[in-house]
Amino acid sequence: MQNTILIAEDDPDIRSLLELYLKSNGYRVLTAPDGVQALKLIQEDSVNLALLDIMMPQMDGYALTRQIRSFSNIPILFLTAKDQDCERILGLNLGADAYLTKPFNPLEVVAHVHAALRRYYQLGAAETASPIYSIGALRLDLGRMTLEKDGQPVELTPTELKILAQLMERPGRVMTKAQLYEGINQGFCESDEKTMMVHISKLREKIEEDPKNPVYIHTVRGLGYKIDYRP
Repeated sequence: MQNTILIAEDDPDIRSLLELYLKSNGYRVLTAPDGVQALKLIQEDSVNLALLDIMMPQMDGYALTRQIRSFSNIPILFLTAKDQDCERILGLNLGADAYLTKPFNPLEVVAHVHAALRRYYQLGAAETASPIYSIGALRLDLGRMTLEKDGQPVELTPTELKILAQLMERPGRVMTKAQLYEGINQGFCESDEKTMMVHISKLREKIEEDPKNPVYIHTVRGLGYKIDYRP
């Protein structure tokens, strides 16, 4: 599976350089010029590692790390011109896995990315982390089997949780009624389509402000459903 790397960096030349080297090493790359856009990307997409600058507009790397660590244990690497010991210690204490200073050798950055992903995904760190998915105001914790909206618990049935988990695991991707039902019962028949429509309707009643005009679960005519936050 191709790993996705998020680069949050306000310097477009550095973003382009890192993107070039990471893509040439087989990674899928997402980029953001500030912390706010980076947080949105990591909430809406499946990101395996975040490479963050510290001094960014709107939300700096420290604040972004705090936000990421509230819902995810993915590796975070700082890449910054701040090289004082106190800055390095703060970054590591906030949850960063490595602290790289500018100017840098892009090949060294790629090597650190390789190493961090290997430690996390191949040596078992990922297996101990509870899967948590966040989209918009929704936060689904599969370790505790709970859903929160704006920090408030939302009561779902086990079936509704399974359906929502499948959608939130693949934000923006269309899933057919058959695929969703197979993920619940490992089986499907024609009559199950209406049952799935009922489940989706009940989910919308619980998570949408206006179920008739959903901002989370969208119907794709003739295909199925997808989750994609559109306020």
